[in-house]
Amino acid sequence: MMDEARYNQLVAAVFKRMLSAADAIDPDILEAESTGDMLTLTAPSREKCIVNTQRAVKQIWVAGRGQGIHFSYDDATGTWRDDKGRGLELFQFVAGVVRDISEADFVYPS
Repeated sequence: MMDEARYNQLVAAVFKRMLSAADAIDPDILEAESTGDMLTLTAPSREKCIVNTQRAVKQIWVAGRGQGIHFSYDDATGTWRDDKGRGLELFQFVAGVVRDISEADFVYPS
């Protein structure tokens, strides 16, 4: 399992990238709020996508599309993958949830 410092570094990069994507969208279409270990993306309908750290197990948890998915970092690919082996990738999953709730394209900076 990765150490705390590495996990914190990876999580900070995830949150920064997601906030940058959210900042590119009109806040009337998608509102982003980051508080500590949680990022909440809210559509005008009040539907939400919540991204939260799970420090004890070194994962990121995402609530959206009526489900909660845990993502673990895969060193081999440098990506966050769902822990059930369904082939879900964190950034793609969040972009899909944002599209579902707001009809906005959630485009990450390069």
